[in-house]
Amino acid sequence: MSKGFIKNLIPISIVIAGILIAGALIFINQGKVNEEVSEGLSPQQVAEKAINYINENFDVGGAASLISVGEENGVYKIHLKIGENEYDSYVTKDGKLLFTEGIDLNPPTAKEIPKTDVPGVKLFAMAFCPYGNQAEELMMPVVELLKNKAEIDLHYVIYNNYQSGYPDYCLDEENKYCSMHGIQEINQDIREICVQKYQRNKLWDFVMKINKETTSRNVDEKWEEIAKNLGIDVQKIKDCQTIEAETLLAQEVGLNKVEYPVQDPTRHQNQEKITISGSPTLVINGMIYDGERSSEGYKEAICSGFKNPPEECSQTLENETGSPGGC
Repeated sequence: MSKGFIKNLIPISIVIAGILIAGALIFINQGKVNEEVSEGLSPQQVAEKAINYINENFDVGGAASLISVGEENGVYKIHLKIGENEYDSYVTKDGKLLFTEGIDLNPPTAKEIPKTDVPGVKLFAMAFCPYGNQAEELMMPVVELLKNKAEIDLHYVIYNNYQSGYPDYCLDEENKYCSMHGIQEINQDIREICVQKYQRNKLWDFVMKINKETTSRNVDEKWEEIAKNLGIDVQKIKDCQTIEAETLLAQEVGLNKVEYPVQDPTRHQNQEKITISGSPTLVINGMIYDGERSSEGYKEAICSGFKNPPEECSQTLENETGSPGGC
């Protein structure tokens, strides 16, 4: 660990510790002044006491509400919501001490990508999520480098019952197949799936052109000309979109619902497995990648998934780093 990293970490640690200690001491004092703590409080009573205290003593940008309470490591863990955000806090069983957050002193360690003869790579995105588009652009040089060595596929994050539903956000009246950026986005998701199925060698060029020249408000008008210029069979893609759309989207939903092991549980609230819900998400050999978003980072991760890495893996790609956000 570098000295610079340690130097930056120490003040942060002090701040966090101060927050935790202050929260605990204030709760002790509140308990002494206002009431004598009763023996045998139920978990629900302790949790409600903590929530009431937060609402009465902290300006947190909205009212805190209790979602759930359970026992963990000898204290009560309360899961609460403030505004649109959810948090975990901890309270001693006697209701005397409140810890605004907990630090796991034994966090799960990051895992290595599983190895196979031919790595299977799935990049989950949305046709017009800017973070997903950026990830696609970063993956393009990797596809060009490893196209004959690894199986690198595009897949899509599909919602149900999203926003106002059909026809503005969802393909079907049952609202099973919806997309965040509207109906034209899910139409384009389908077209890209169809190109991947029937003219795979055209997919990434098609996606790059779509990302650069269209939006979620005009792609339905512009995609055909782009496809024709790339030598894509437009009628084949239209037929696929008409006949196979729901079948193909059902397959995507199935992939979204798989519980994938994660490479670094600390990036996922210490969860060991999660489903796909955000764009972009990269899965390599069945494991969610949690490393740097860059062409070189993606290449290194995929190459680590080979039992016997090909010579292409020795090449270094431009290491432009993508934004950490997502849709």
